[in-house]
Amino acid sequence: MPNHSGVTPASASEANAKYSPRLCNVDLAPTRHQTWSWYNIFSFWMSDVHSMGGYVVAASFFTLGLASWQVLLCLLIGICIVQLCANLVAKPSQMAGVPYAVICRQAFGVFGANIPAVIRGLIAFAWYGIQTYLAANALMLVLLKFWPSLTSLTHSAWLGLSTLGWICFGIMWFLQAMVFWHGMSAIKRFIDIAGPAVYVVMVALASWIVYKTGFDGISFTLASKQLSSGEQTWQMITATALVVSYFSGPLLNFGDFSRYGKSLSEIRRGNRWGLPFNFLLFSIVTVVIVSGTQSLFGKMITDPIETVSMVGNDLAVAIGLLTMITATIGINIVANFVSPAFDFSNCSPQKISFRTGGMIAAVGSVLLTPWNLFQSPELIHYTLDVLGAFIGPLFGILLADFYLIKRSQVFVDDLFDDTPSGRYWYRGGFNPKAIASLVPAVLIGLVISFIPSLHAIANFSWFIGAALGAGCYRWIARDERENAPASVFTGNINAQKE
Repeated sequence: MPNHSGVTPASASEANAKYSPRLCNVDLAPTRHQTWSWYNIFSFWMSDVHSMGGYVVAASFFTLGLASWQVLLCLLIGICIVQLCANLVAKPSQMAGVPYAVICRQAFGVFGANIPAVIRGLIAFAWYGIQTYLAANALMLVLLKFWPSLTSLTHSAWLGLSTLGWICFGIMWFLQAMVFWHGMSAIKRFIDIAGPAVYVVMVALASWIVYKTGFDGISFTLASKQLSSGEQTWQMITATALVVSYFSGPLLNFGDFSRYGKSLSEIRRGNRWGLPFNFLLFSIVTVVIVSGTQSLFGKMITDPIETVSMVGNDLAVAIGLLTMITATIGINIVANFVSPAFDFSNCSPQKISFRTGGMIAAVGSVLLTPWNLFQSPELIHYTLDVLGAFIGPLFGILLADFYLIKRSQVFVDDLFDDTPSGRYWYRGGFNPKAIASLVPAVLIGLVISFIPSLHAIANFSWFIGAALGAGCYRWIARDERENAPASVFTGNINAQKE
C-alpha cells in the first residue's frame, strides 16, 4: 500500500492537472479517500446476495432435480470460487485507486479500454432492468393487497408489462435514481442498511414456515424430479457454474469498490465474511423456505414474492415486500448503476460524468425490456449463459495481463497518458493483442450458448470464456512479460491522495 502521508489537496489537484482530459475527470482519477473498511465490503456483498434475483437463481436450482442438501453444497462451492476471484480482481484497483474501466487500460490500451467498459455497461442495462422489474413486482403486490381496485390496471399489457406494472417499474426506477444521484457516500450508507434489512425478513419468513409445517415439513432431500447418480453429479457441477455466472457481473467490476478499500487485508476480510459465511446463511434460509413451501402449499415455490404474499397478515406482507424492495434497490445500485456510471464516463470523461453514465444505463434498461429475459428458470439460465460468454473473457484477460504479463505492477500516471510515449498507448491507444484474444473467446462462448447440441456445456460459458481469454492473451503477449518487480506498485499515486 502506498504511503499517503504529507500530501495536500493542492498537490493532488496539480497532479491531476497533468493527466489528459480525454482520459480523466474527477470520478476516474485515483481516489484520495480509501476509507472503506471490511464492513463496507461485507455490506456490498450482502446487498449483492440478499436480493430477489439471488433468491430466484438459488431456488431455480431445484428445477434441475437436485435435493436441498445438494443445492446448498453447490451454492457454497460456487461462492467460494467467487471469493477467490474477487480477491484477485480487487488488487489492481485498490493499489491504483482507480475503477475497473481505468485499470483495463493496462491490458486494452488507454482508448481500447472503452471496449470492455462498453460491454460491461451494456450488460448492466439488462441486469438493471431485471432487478427493477423484480422490485416492481413486489411493489405491485403491496398495492394490490391494500387497493384491490387497482386490479383493473393489470388487464392490459404493453411490451410484456401491464399498466400497473409500468407504473410500479417507473416508481422503482425513480427511487433508485434518487439514491444514485447523491453519489458514492449516499450509496455506501444505503448498502450498509439494505443488506442486513432483508435478513430480518428472510429469517422471519423461514421461521413462519417452520412454525406452520414443523421441522418435519422441511425436507433436505426434496427434489423436483428423480435423477441417477451421474445425472445428479452433472447437475451439481452445472449449478455451481451458474452461481459464478450470476455473480460474474459485480465480480468483474469489483474494482469500482475495492478502489475505496483501506487495504487489501480489509478487502479480503470483507470478502470472506460477505461471501462464504454470509452466502451460506442466506442459502440455508432459502433452502428452508423453498422446501417448506412444498409441505405448506402443496407445491414448490421458487419466487420469494409469491411466498411472502401467501402470509396471512396484510401488515406482515407489506413489511416483507417493502424490505425486499429495499434490498433489490441496494444490489441494483451497487452492481448495475455504479459500474456503467464509470464505464460510460470512461468513454468521454469530459462529456459524460459519473451521474450521466449511470443515467444512460437506467434509460437503456427500459429500452431493452429485460423483464422478458427473466420469466422462467430455463430462461434465467439461458440469460446467464449469454452474459457469461461476454464477461468471462474480459475477466480472464484482465487478470492474465495484471498477474502474468505486468507481474502485479501498476504505472498509474501512464493510465492517464494519451501520448505515444505512454506505457499503455500500444498502437493508437489500442492493444491489438488484447482485442485479438477477446474476440474469438467471446464468439466461441456465444456459439456454445446458441447451438442446441452444445447446450450441456453452455452453463460453463463464463469458465470457458475466462480460460480462453486468459490463455490466448498469455500466449500472444508472452514477449511483453515484465521482469519480476522489486515492489508491486509503480507510479505517482502518492501525488494523487491526501
